[in-house]
Amino acid sequence: MRALRPIPRLALPLCALLALAACGAEEPRSFSGYVEGDLLYIGPQEAGRVLTLPVQEGSRVTAGAVVARLEDDVQKADLAAAQGTLAEAQAKLAKARAAAQRPEEIAILQASERRATTALDLARIELERQKTLVPKGASSQANLDTAQHTYDQNQASLDEIRRQIDVGRIASRDEDIAAADAAARSASATADAAAIRLARRTLVTPQDGQVQTLYYRVGELVPEGRPVVSVLPPGLVKVRFFVPEAQLPKVKIGQPVAVSCDGCPPLTADVSFISDSAEYTPPVIYSREERSKLVYLVEARPRDPALARPGQPVTVSLTGTP
Repeated sequence: MRALRPIPRLALPLCALLALAACGAEEPRSFSGYVEGDLLYIGPQEAGRVLTLPVQEGSRVTAGAVVARLEDDVQKADLAAAQGTLAEAQAKLAKARAAAQRPEEIAILQASERRATTALDLARIELERQKTLVPKGASSQANLDTAQHTYDQNQASLDEIRRQIDVGRIASRDEDIAAADAAARSASATADAAAIRLARRTLVTPQDGQVQTLYYRVGELVPEGRPVVSVLPPGLVKVRFFVPEAQLPKVKIGQPVAVSCDGCPPLTADVSFISDSAEYTPPVIYSREERSKLVYLVEARPRDPALARPGQPVTVSLTGTP
């Protein structure tokens, strides 16, 4: 399971900000804030026991890297069963599309056809001979009748064998083929689903980042939907600070700001978000004095996220226009 959730935010000393905003003559030139990171929570969609954890807290990972593996015996068995069902369904479909009889059986019928053809030729010769002899009195009418009957019988036998050959070459009916095809497609979809479930037992990170927390250890059972590892991508690090209402017109999207903190190198960030609602609303009418207490949330993306640590308090100064 992959989800984006914000890490807990540090409490902001709003009283200090409001006191700073309330100074009548001099407008503030810097604002207090903190660094925040939106974590990627990586976990399974199905419950399972942790088999391996190839990463540690604080380690760097690249997109597609394996961060955890869960036991997958059941998923492997399901995949094997689905693949067996698929093979059976495909064999039935091939049989439905093929001829009703095997080539060997067709060959036997063809041999019978040749034998029946030869018998028919002999019967035809005998029939023609009897038709010549009877008018001359050299043979009886009974012999002619017998020759005619033999010829008709051989002709019927030959026609029967030819019909059997034709039927043996015909495939199953269209509705039987359609049913076999539907069964094969259903079995294929089941096998694909089983393969996906098996692949999901290996948890990978979708982005580059740093491992923040391991919530489970090897051998522990992970419930469905619970994260095993959290990863912080550099692109999800941001600086959050609050600007008084009077100073808000000076802040623009894309504007660079200078960020500094105690004991760390300064960095530059670009404003990416300005809230359209105040963080603090006075309980009475907006007088000039009350308006000075309004502060608005502003977010900025560091140009070098590696220099910013989530949870770290910072001081933000406006440095120019975008």
